[in-house]
Amino acid sequence: MTFDELGLAPEVLKAVSETGYTEPTPIQAQAIPHVLAGRDVLGIAQTGTGKTASFTLPMIDKLSRGRARARMPRSLILEPTRELAAQVAENFETYGKYNKLSMALLIGGVSFGDQEKKLDRGVDVLIATPGRLLDHCNRGKVLLTGVQILVIDEADRMLDMGFIPDIEEICKKLPFTRQTLFFSATMPPEIQRLTDTFLHNPERIEVARASSTSANIKQVLLKTTRDGKRDVLQRMIEEDNVKNAIIFCNRKRDVSVLERALSKSGLSAGAIHGDLDQSTRTRTLDGFRNGTIRLLVASDVAARGLDIPDVSHVFNYDVPSHAEDYVHRIGRTGRAGKSGTAVTLSTREDGKYLAAIEKLIGNPIPSGDVDVPAAPAEADASPAVAAEASTEMSVDEPKEEKRSRGRRGGRGRKDKADSVETVNAAAPAEPAVVQSAERARPEPAKAEERPARRERGGRDRDRDDDRPVVGLGDHVPAFILRAVKLPKKSKDTEEEMETEAEDA
Repeated sequence: MTFDELGLAPEVLKAVSETGYTEPTPIQAQAIPHVLAGRDVLGIAQTGTGKTASFTLPMIDKLSRGRARARMPRSLILEPTRELAAQVAENFETYGKYNKLSMALLIGGVSFGDQEKKLDRGVDVLIATPGRLLDHCNRGKVLLTGVQILVIDEADRMLDMGFIPDIEEICKKLPFTRQTLFFSATMPPEIQRLTDTFLHNPERIEVARASSTSANIKQVLLKTTRDGKRDVLQRMIEEDNVKNAIIFCNRKRDVSVLERALSKSGLSAGAIHGDLDQSTRTRTLDGFRNGTIRLLVASDVAARGLDIPDVSHVFNYDVPSHAEDYVHRIGRTGRAGKSGTAVTLSTREDGKYLAAIEKLIGNPIPSGDVDVPAAPAEADASPAVAAEASTEMSVDEPKEEKRSRGRRGGRGRKDKADSVETVNAAAPAEPAVVQSAERARPEPAKAEERPARRERGGRDRDRDDDRPVVGLGDHVPAFILRAVKLPKKSKDTEEEMETEAEDA
């Protein structure tokens, strides 16, 4: 099947042919005719299958007939992230170059003034994130009563980011007779409830099993340690012929730390996460697209829907805590029929997350071989540390007692006399040696001569030359020693107390 058979207008077909696409993907071939017919569509397809073009192409065709009015957009596309919204805007510019359609992009990180100017002139296509759109609605700068087509893209990501209440509020402002297009890569129960509420007799299009992964992606699971993950990652980048890669971390702080570490190692790396301003995020993504940045360290803000061509590798530096995120992360590679590699670094603590991922995708992730960096040998320890360890492991405190005392904390302290009795019981034939050692032991220092705890560190808190702490220790707070004046008792109170004493 070709695009010519889908019933699109000649202007749209001309723009598509100039991009180099000749055959539609399965989701495009099935969705476009239903959208042109005015039906509600529920599209479920794994990431990288061309869902964006499946609604942008028929929308351009339908919106080419009509005219926009000020502050009343004719269509609305909701996206979970700024990057996805900007990407959809680029698709409209590419495919709508021969149609005179106006477009506005409402995302955070951009001034309200510029966006309001576009809304005042009237727009055919309004692409927005839910939060910024509601801000404009509350300001009275946009009216949604003229929306003819509503598109909710990456609905499962909307759910993860907590946008479902915002979407419900936006849908209440829309006309009842609209056409709704709903696209998602996974279909959790909450999304199913949303589709039942806002879609009317939709045409369900499912070109792949929900939560399935692409066959073009080679998946590898490497088991390592928490401290050795960074070394394993750098070794894989250097030895596995990595052209470019996206490295996903679970936390924004880890994204920044890992990006700095890779840059210090001489690798070309950039970072993107939700706390960065929009100009920095856009500049980093553009650098990764044009090849000036080789490694993109990212949070899940880059996991959904971003179409970055020719990504050779995806690394899960952290195993995602939500199983659906794994499907979206590795979907950044192996797009448009190309092959890719997805490597997941797993530690012993990630067992339950891996089990959830393998249950979701329906098969185990193949394990690979990796040399885990060994822990520092005991022989490498400094002489001072070795001497300190031998001193603490004395004859009056065996290994088992030391271990149990560490678990109990301060309650496991043993008195000096108990230590002497233990030694005497263990070696009754040498009392003189014990007595001489007892005499040679220095007397405990006075409180003012004792070094501060901060200077000594935490190692010496259990040493036997400290005095046992009784009550409040050597220091009694001044407020406890302060005299307290009791209120004087009145005569009536004294007489009552005397009467009670006599009755008793």
